[in-house]
Amino acid sequence: MIFIISIVFMLIGLMVSRRLKSKFEEYSQIRLRNGMTGAEIAQQMLHDNGIYDVRIIQVEGQLTDHYDPISKTVNLSYDVYTGNSAASAAVAAHECGHAVQHAIAYAPLKMRSSLVPIVNIATKGMNLFYMFGFMFMGYIFSRNTALAQSVLLVLVLANAAIALFSLITLPVEYDASNRALKWMEMKSVVTTGEHDMAKDALKWAALTYVVAAAGAVANLLYYLSMYLGRRD
Repeated sequence: MIFIISIVFMLIGLMVSRRLKSKFEEYSQIRLRNGMTGAEIAQQMLHDNGIYDVRIIQVEGQLTDHYDPISKTVNLSYDVYTGNSAASAAVAAHECGHAVQHAIAYAPLKMRSSLVPIVNIATKGMNLFYMFGFMFMGYIFSRNTALAQSVLLVLVLANAAIALFSLITLPVEYDASNRALKWMEMKSVVTTGEHDMAKDALKWAALTYVVAAAGAVANLLYYLSMYLGRRD
């Protein structure tokens, strides 16, 4: 059953990711009226929000853009860093939205950051379980032992941490996009048409997190039902 759940959400995730890449490629072809690159937009948004201690750097890959609160860097892929399109504007401003969240100590971002070490451990544990654990689960469960209950409890806790992290990520990502869109509109960085394209691109980016959260919750409910079922 868990394999079916994983495959279903994996396929949905692939469909959304494919649509996101398609949108990004489409909007990357449309040059901004003001000709600003993603790096220039990022710099302006940071300064307009009173942030001067965050560096903007170029990184390799496609759609690898992210904000690193530890090094205080807005990391933009080549297409975004050098691009002067609605897509590059949307992504650059979105990542700066995370920098603004960090600067004002946005509560959900702080909570998500505090969960990172726990989620890393939980994810590694789940990966090991998927690689080796299933070989022994049939034997353990057939005996209805306390060990089986303990294993299920660990799986529930690990998936609970992952699901909580995924759910907290949603307001963090949507808030960053809202900050980006509001700033671009307020500062007239983009035209109305460019704003609509940026909004559409960010919508599809956010949907990737929605799918991930839904999948994480589905996994948690599956293991929780197994744990509660074996207690009856």
